[in-house]
Amino acid sequence: MIDVAVSGATGRMGRTLGRLLGDAPDLRAIGGIAPDRPMEGSEAIGYPEIVDVGDAGPLLARAHAVIDFSAPDQVARLLDRYAGALAGRALLVGTTGLTDDLERALDAQAEGTAVLVASNFSLGMNLLLGLVEQAARALPADGYDIEVVETHHRLKEDAPSGTALSLAEAAARGRGQTLEASRRDGRSGRIGPRPTGEIGLHAVRGGGVAGEHQVRLLGEREQIALSHSAASRELFAEGAMVAARWLMDKPAGRYGMAQVLGFQP
Repeated sequence: MIDVAVSGATGRMGRTLGRLLGDAPDLRAIGGIAPDRPMEGSEAIGYPEIVDVGDAGPLLARAHAVIDFSAPDQVARLLDRYAGALAGRALLVGTTGLTDDLERALDAQAEGTAVLVASNFSLGMNLLLGLVEQAARALPADGYDIEVVETHHRLKEDAPSGTALSLAEAAARGRGQTLEASRRDGRSGRIGPRPTGEIGLHAVRGGGVAGEHQVRLLGEREQIALSHSAASRELFAEGAMVAARWLMDKPAGRYGMAQVLGFQP
């Protein structure tokens, strides 16, 4: 049995994960980490206990794997306070909006911990990332323009979504360019002609949409659309559980969902 601690246990993804872990034959939620306690009680959302980050040491000591769906500041606190406690465990991070400093901290943690970071744990989305990179590599930048459009629920705090950025990065990688040099977030006013190689990013927020992403490759005589729609947050929780099982026997290092799916060694 794999004992799992969930950081961000009281959030939308944490609650979904707690419910699904309760039905898993080989994974067990031993506790959650969150700055607040649920009014209905921790057991009602699938966790024997929920502790604050500052009190998480004993919980982490008992965990085989830690899955994080929290916020960048909570990830930073975990890494800063518990780098030693996390060593030798499987650490999966699904939190988006990570800063460059946090990425470097995760790289440092990966020297003694198997670390897997994904902006999206959906198996289908990670397949789409590979297809977008392949399409961008095959189609010339001076003949096809790329736009990434994402839609999420009204409560999502970051924009564009981490997944949209991953899709744009996949497109840039396929073209042999950097996203930093080609990124354009939205358009307004008299902006002039579209530069060759530009990759547009557009965020839509509203309702309770779990997540929709579309990558459009627009040519003069044809358009190609590659899209993914999530019907439920269970999709992401299930993918995180698949990744946790895969990561358990891996040596310390930094991993991604492409390796879980066998796209990369």
